[in-house]
Amino acid sequence: MNIPKELKYTKDHEWVKIDGNIATIGVTDFAQGELGDIVYVEVETVGETMEREEVFGTVEAVKTVSDLFLPLAGEILEFNETLEDTPEKVNTDPYGDGWMVKMQISDENEISSLMSADEYKDLIGG
Repeated sequence: MNIPKELKYTKDHEWVKIDGNIATIGVTDFAQGELGDIVYVEVETVGETMEREEVFGTVEAVKTVSDLFLPLAGEILEFNETLEDTPEKVNTDPYGDGWMVKMQISDENEISSLMSADEYKDLIGG
């Protein structure tokens, strides 16, 4: 299972890449494997400022629909629009082309609440 060391993680199986005060967010390799074939990603919160753990979108797989929870408070700046036509990128490249949103972090102190790769590995029993 792929758990890149340079990323942060949440208990909701999302990964976070921090670049200054911008965070890129997606779902983990573990999450996409559990969901199965992803057929649709919906994010209608671009431009909104949201609190940590609010639902910012959904991922629809063949068998289920799952909410996406914002790992940090801030403003949603961008949705990965390539997922509209090719949502399967979440399955094939969850940490690359399968990213979901970019956001501006409003409280950098919240970053410390995220898990390291080792902590996430322990969570999923890896």
